[in-house]
Amino acid sequence: MDRYVTISGKSASTLSNYSRCLATMALHFNCSPLELDKEQVLDYLEHLKTKSKTPSSSYFKHTVYGLSFACRVTGKDASEISLPALKNPQKLPVILSQQEVKRLIKAPDLLKHRILLATLYGCGLRRFELLNIKLPDVDLDRKMLHIREGKGRKDRYVPLGEMLSKGLSKYIHTEKPYKWLFNGKDNTGQLQQFSETGVQWIVRQAAKKSGIKKHVTSHILRHSYATHLLEMGMDIMTLKELLGHTDIKTTLVYLHVAQLGRERAFNPLDKVYAKG
Repeated sequence: MDRYVTISGKSASTLSNYSRCLATMALHFNCSPLELDKEQVLDYLEHLKTKSKTPSSSYFKHTVYGLSFACRVTGKDASEISLPALKNPQKLPVILSQQEVKRLIKAPDLLKHRILLATLYGCGLRRFELLNIKLPDVDLDRKMLHIREGKGRKDRYVPLGEMLSKGLSKYIHTEKPYKWLFNGKDNTGQLQQFSETGVQWIVRQAAKKSGIKKHVTSHILRHSYATHLLEMGMDIMTLKELLGHTDIKTTLVYLHVAQLGRERAFNPLDKVYAKG
């Protein structure tokens, strides 16, 4: 599966999710999931939906997609086990206001944490894209960031802008990161690539300290970046390229949350009570 995931251009996190779900399924039946018949698979999926302590819809999705992918890898006919077709819920993303973004970035005491948050938001990065940034990818002269092998293994450039370039310059001069823009340490104290859990912790703590009541994740900063750019006048095709989307339909969702149009949506109570 590792080889086929790499060839297909899927990310390492996709392989990890598929493998974890299939391993749990194998332990449940004490055999390979590919040895199960249609009824066993459907019973297990029903178990996940109704009785499992794992309520995450993404876990259920990764189980179905992982089993389907394993069938393709091994040449097994997926129709033999009758996997259900999954509908993606039409949920709109949570968006931070511009004031909330400023509070969030200002919240951490450490310069490294403030710059990490500013880079996540200011460049609209996925978490793994942030962690994979190496020092040569930061072009402070041109004020551009080279994102290598984003989702779908696509490269792209995004502007750093004046403010973030100054912040990164100060951070690099002060912290002297090694190899990666953001370093962590292993159990022996050796520098290594910063961890995903470390990013999650920084975002969570900053949200708590800044008093933001919304459920803030690193990906919500990416959603906020996209929405704010649309509200500031950027066209949808340019935004698509900055986000690294393959399909414009993925980008169009931000039109539903951005406050655009000849007259912004308003609450009628403001008009009713404005008349005195």
